[in-house]
Amino acid sequence: MTHRATTKYQTRANRKVTLTTVPKVRLYVERPEEKEEWFVNIGHVTDRGRWRTEPHAHPEYGQLIFVRTGRGVMNLEGSRVPFEGPCVLLLPTECVHGLDYEVDADRWVVTIEVAYLTQVNGKLHQFIQLWALPRMIPFASSAGAVAFFSQIEKLERELEAKKFGHVVGTEALLTSLFLMLVRDTRLGHVDNEGSTRNEIRLADRFRELIDQHYRQNLSLQDYASMMAVSLVQLRAACASATKQSPTKMIHARIITEAKRNLIFSEMSVEQIAFGLGFSDAAYFTRFFRKEVGQAPSHFRVTTRGQSGGSK
Repeated sequence: MTHRATTKYQTRANRKVTLTTVPKVRLYVERPEEKEEWFVNIGHVTDRGRWRTEPHAHPEYGQLIFVRTGRGVMNLEGSRVPFEGPCVLLLPTECVHGLDYEVDADRWVVTIEVAYLTQVNGKLHQFIQLWALPRMIPFASSAGAVAFFSQIEKLERELEAKKFGHVVGTEALLTSLFLMLVRDTRLGHVDNEGSTRNEIRLADRFRELIDQHYRQNLSLQDYASMMAVSLVQLRAACASATKQSPTKMIHARIITEAKRNLIFSEMSVEQIAFGLGFSDAAYFTRFFRKEVGQAPSHFRVTTRGQSGGSK
């Protein structure tokens, strides 16, 4: 696994802003010399003593880490989340996380290409909800952990053997893993049982477009046009599938990125504002205070003090 920091540039009023927040991790399977396409990768990692990774994100993959033994602390978007095996650390695409294993750890890392993850999640709307947020999922019983570990081993054997039908077999095992997690996880207040498959699909597509364009200050009509739907359809799909308005979803994504920049970078509030598409730092400060309840500078100080997010 190699770490490559990405740098993006945004020009605003002849000002070039360098956005260097957290490293974007590219897995070894992305090397040009790797000719074979893949969609799921699994690795078994054992470490004696302490082992730590700095905050980073995966731009094209989701990860499921089964911590069989060991304990530690996950730095999750600037917040400290303690964990102890057996448990599962669920890390969706682009979530910022760092891992600090405090004692000897035995863990299995399942990495899933984002397009394939979306395909599997489409089987059940609870899967989409499961992967909507990063999570630490403890096992309610030792029997549950043993059963999950058995499924992990089956998945590893299926991937290594590459026998006839291994793609179908892998999908079946991965689906079973997700189902085991859904059955043991409280997914929060969002209830989209009444949502149609099309509404869930539209909301998911809208979320993808937000990730691509949230810096550009696009209108809701721009998003609706890209999706070839009306504003009424877009609003209805978001309300049904996410219990949020489209505008609220856009604002939430901007705030998420703003928090990452404030916690993990040394950029000024003004640089962060320009990098997120705001032409006025004062307006960004008002927007942030309205959404979060405190000014960006105050958020940076208090959060870094709690999480140790500064470098």
